[in-house]
Amino acid sequence: MNGSERSVRVEGTCAQLSVSGSALTVDASAATIGALTMSGDRIRVTASAVDDATVQGNDTSLTVAGTLGRLDLSGDRAAVAVEWSLGSVIVRGQDSVITARGGIGDSTIDGRGNSVG
Repeated sequence: MNGSERSVRVEGTCAQLSVSGSALTVDASAATIGALTMSGDRIRVTASAVDDATVQGNDTSLTVAGTLGRLDLSGDRAAVAVEWSLGSVIVRGQDSVITARGGIGDSTIDGRGNSVG
């Protein structure tokens, strides 16, 4: 999906989902995603489960109701909330908050003001 200032709903199993643009909202709460790519500013994605997520941009938000296998985040002021566990995370940027109730595996953090836990 590409564009700006749009909302979209995704259901089912997606091997790959790519979201790029600005001010996009994707409700994939009824979807399991293999590879998720978010590229742009002010993108919001809600998903059931994600194997691998790559997030590039500022002021992004990713909420996962289940598990997130791997997160590669580049940008500032991102918010990532995982209900179960997060296998591994790489963060490049500033002032991002990454939480996982079930715990976080390996983490590499590069930047200031990031909170991972």
